[in-house]
Amino acid sequence: MRLAGEGDRAAVERLVRDAYTPWIEVVGMRPLPMEADYAALIAAGLVHVTDGLEGLVVLVPEDGVLLVENVAVRPELHGKGIGRALMAYAEEEARRLELPALRLYTNVKMAANIAMYESLGFIETGREGIEGRLAVLMRKRL
Repeated sequence: MRLAGEGDRAAVERLVRDAYTPWIEVVGMRPLPMEADYAALIAAGLVHVTDGLEGLVVLVPEDGVLLVENVAVRPELHGKGIGRALMAYAEEEARRLELPALRLYTNVKMAANIAMYESLGFIETGREGIEGRLAVLMRKRL
């Protein structure tokens, strides 16, 4: 894992597009990660990528928690443990930053993602409307 650099921006944007395009039909609109400004996120040092750009995670330190804002894996590599490895990396980063918890949100219609996060120890803490979408809020204490 490494921080993404400006030279990775096109590959990061392509990875996010490819990872989230299948969800457009399920959600009924473009998922929020497809709307993000990756140039700004990369410049801020928030985008972490696997060495071969198979996946990425956007991590935002907050007061007392590390927000996992986005996890994306190349679709052809689903089921190979990359998403779980990205989430394990997020836990390592939270511990490194001395933050006692992770939090994330995902669209209520992304049932497979919700199930994966639950299998990793996340619990639902609520639901909230975010930019016209219903999000499931989840948290994991470390």
